[in-house]
Amino acid sequence: MDTKERDRLIGLYRDGYRAIVDALHGADEEQLAARPAPGKWSAREIIHHLADSEMTAAIRLRLLIAFDRPTIHAYDQDVFAQRLHYDRPHESALEAFRYARECTAQILDRLSEQDWLREGTHTESGAFGVVRWLEIYATHAHSHARQIVETLDQAKKAQ
Repeated sequence: MDTKERDRLIGLYRDGYRAIVDALHGADEEQLAARPAPGKWSAREIIHHLADSEMTAAIRLRLLIAFDRPTIHAYDQDVFAQRLHYDRPHESALEAFRYARECTAQILDRLSEQDWLREGTHTESGAFGVVRWLEIYATHAHSHARQIVETLDQAKKAQ
């Protein structure tokens, strides 16, 4: 990946919090709790997922940078949703997402060319490096922002 593409993805990564806040704009508690379909997450649950995913992502990047060939463990997002009480208030989760992402972006800004080449092994997908990490997480929040918009639009129509 060249520097220009890397910088673009870091910018997209940094923009993720704004995309989520924009997607949530004007939503009320009933809309935040509404599920678009059975088995699908509500906007509130998506926010909790983002917080948990971002904290996991932050640790993954740090392991890749700090240790030689670390093992990056998978996790089951549905188990997290079930066992970590995703029905609780979302405000602190949104802030956890925000600051985990900002803190990690500061690290991304300081990586050397050698750091970008670091790799480990993901327990489900095999080879997993810093570049792949960025490719995944740069767009993660934006994908969920679109999902939140769609979920809230459905909830507003149902009210």
